[in-house]
Amino acid sequence: MNRIITFTFNPAIDKSTTINHLVPEKKLACSPPVFEPGGGGINVARAIRNLGGHATAVYLSGGYTGRFFSSLIEKEHLDAINVTISGKTRENLVVMDVSTNQQYRFGMPGPTVSEKEWQPCLEIIGKCAADDFIVVSGSLPPGMPPEVMGEIAAIVKKRRARLVVDISGEALACALKEGVYLIKPNLTELELLIGNSHLSEQDVYQESRQIINRGQSAAVVVSLGAAGAILVTKDEQVMIPAPLVKSVSTVGAGDAMLAGIVYKLSKGAGFLGAIRYGIACGAAATLHPGTALCQPEDVEKLFQQVLNNATVTMAAW
Repeated sequence: MNRIITFTFNPAIDKSTTINHLVPEKKLACSPPVFEPGGGGINVARAIRNLGGHATAVYLSGGYTGRFFSSLIEKEHLDAINVTISGKTRENLVVMDVSTNQQYRFGMPGPTVSEKEWQPCLEIIGKCAADDFIVVSGSLPPGMPPEVMGEIAAIVKKRRARLVVDISGEALACALKEGVYLIKPNLTELELLIGNSHLSEQDVYQESRQIINRGQSAAVVVSLGAAGAILVTKDEQVMIPAPLVKSVSTVGAGDAMLAGIVYKLSKGAGFLGAIRYGIACGAAATLHPGTALCQPEDVEKLFQQVLNNATVTMAAW
């Protein structure tokens, strides 16, 4: 199995709690909060660990919140590399209104990061081996220009490793200019990348196919949330439905999906098999509160449902 190294440039302490009913201008009593280390790459590494795999999580952190964040990482026994910054690691808040079963997610901005502080991450990437999986997932913090993703893609390509990107906006566009192994935008992120806010399903196939034909990515996985995902590669164009589940929390579901995909790819699975497994992981993550992510027993049950669901194959253009 090839190594998996995840990078989280803007991690966050995820604080989850519940309230009886959301009322404005009132002091609301909350349940005891649950604290978990969050951020795209961190969650991917945590989910891979849950699945029985191994990933090294590289992350930026600083201040007293950064020290607490690192203690949460240590508590979960993750293999991690902490790149210290001067700013304080951000905190996010997830509140569940139990009277309506509606979830409110508050994402805070991250600290400003200087080039001197994020540069060590590029040096770590420069030491990766051929066929390693380098996963960059989550937002970039203030001070980290989107062009950095182009630099990362160039380094990974030179090292003959495989870059997996779950990031949006200009940063994603910069990565694609250099070429990557796999991208996993959701529909909104793909629309932002293309500059079209009303993509039909056929448009999604066509735009993804153009990315493939330009040699910008070996695979495009467009997440459709509870509906499943679309996979486009050189040889495949398919829509894979997700299993029906009673969702408790969607926090971290996309990260769990990416974790399942990368985990299976690292073990030699093809794109279609890896995406099916990833969809099961994403669905499994919604069964638990907070960012507990996917549990293997749930994944295996849901994976069988994904295999039993009819996959829609589209003819190549």
